[in-house]
Amino acid sequence: MGLYEIQWKDSAKKELKNLDKAIIKRLLAHIDLLAENPRPVTSKKLQGIDNFYRIRVADYRVVYSIEDDVLVVEIIRLGHRRKIYQNIGKLK
Repeated sequence: MGLYEIQWKDSAKKELKNLDKAIIKRLLAHIDLLAENPRPVTSKKLQGIDNFYRIRVADYRVVYSIEDDVLVVEIIRLGHRRKIYQNIGKLK
């Protein structure tokens, strides 16, 4: 299996820029690892939404989708655990 390409939604890039630099560094390190293994042991599939997964990084979450046929991981949303799941159903 080859490496997956990491793609970002524009809204996820915007959310990333609004975070503290220390957490940005940690999030990016975990996101880079998704290129090698998009379904790490720590990931969870989101219920009710096809191909949406999330990983935890401290109190923050990264929501992403996986397209196995074209080897793409798309970062959908990221943010604090209290706010990340609000309006996630609209992203289908």
